Amino acid sequence: MAIDTTRSEARRTTHVTAGHEESPGAGRDARHGPLIITSFGLYARGEENWLSVASVVRLMGDLGVEPQAVRSSIHRLKRRGVLASDRHAGAAGYSLVPSVLETLAEGDVRIFERVRAGAEDGWIVVIFSVPESERQKRHELRTSLTRLGFGTAAPGVWVAPGNLAAETRRTLDRRGLSAYVDIFSGEHYAFGDLRSKVRSWWDLAELTELYGEFIARYRPVLDKVKASGVTPLEAFQVYVPMLTQWRRLPYRDPGLPLSLLPEDWNGVSAGALFDELNVTLSTGAREHALAVIHAER
Repeated sequence: MAIDTTRSEARRTTHVTAGHEESPGAGRDARHGPLIITSFGLYARGEENWLSVASVVRLMGDLGVEPQAVRSSIHRLKRRGVLASDRHAGAAGYSLVPSVLETLAEGDVRIFERVRAGAEDGWIVVIFSVPESERQKRHELRTSLTRLGFGTAAPGVWVAPGNLAAETRRTLDRRGLSAYVDIFSGEHYAFGDLRSKVRSWWDLAELTELYGEFIARYRPVLDKVKASGVTPLEAFQVYVPMLTQWRRLPYRDPGLPLSLLPEDWNGVSAGALFDELNVTLSTGAREHALAVIHAER
């Protein structure tokens, strides 16, 4: 069964991963970086956090990426502090740096569990003040809060569901940003319709569009897989690009209580689609990836 999802994904993927952003403006090779990070996150962590260069080249080749583009992307990721070069038994390879491993471990919960807040969780509010001489810290704070799922209630006032409190504290502390921040928790006490307010605090229209794109792209793929079956190679060719596209969405989605979201909001059906794709494809994809990784050790 041939499913054409991989080459176009390798060409056009734009994704935020582990606090680093890849964009089309960064150059053609940069767009392959998210696929490489997805593969390391899925398969290197269970293999002593190491993949040989040869295995990465072969795996990315299965996704339609040329060897030179793979090597260029790996070097970019090394320069950006995502990968570290390492040799095992004389073979050249790379490992994820500790900070990225920690971020990916936290991301596993966001991506595969997606805990949704209830009305009883209340809210957390973050207020920060950064000196003008430390503009970069202001940028890091805004980026971190956005990735955690915060919305902006007012200039300098960021809000998120209360169940994100512990993750927020850990993340800001780990990134050296806690000195600039105060975190408060509580309830929305009075004035205004909260359903209307959350639509101004978060860009739910954009999030709805992103979920719609995922559904339009992968619902036909799942239907085809169910009808025709899939080999381990084909599962890998679908699964890695699919997860690469999906994994940014849980970071854009604050996990608001369903009572505050539009009726028939498509984030629910998108999540169900992802879960079914994950169950259907992950085992075969892993079988193929590990066969390549062990052959190239």
